[in-house]
Amino acid sequence: MGAIEYVLGGVLIAMALFLVIAVLAQSGKDKRLSGSITGGNADTYFGKTKTRNWERILSIATTVISILFAVLVVVMYVLIAKFYTA
Repeated sequence: MGAIEYVLGGVLIAMALFLVIAVLAQSGKDKRLSGSITGGNADTYFGKTKTRNWERILSIATTVISILFAVLVVVMYVLIAKFYTA
């Protein structure tokens, strides 16, 4: 059981790091600060399109990873609870 815990723990840490970076990189309604961090170029049509596509992909990836993160936390909790109560 120990190897599974280490692997799932490593996956959880990787997902948590991705979520932190993804949330910080996303722009909210106020795009002043995040646009300067991510280097958003909204001066041209292609810059606007590229930025919108990137933000959409990042938003979808953040949603999917956060759901998987929550499910994995529950799975680990159940596995560890079963292992230590047996």
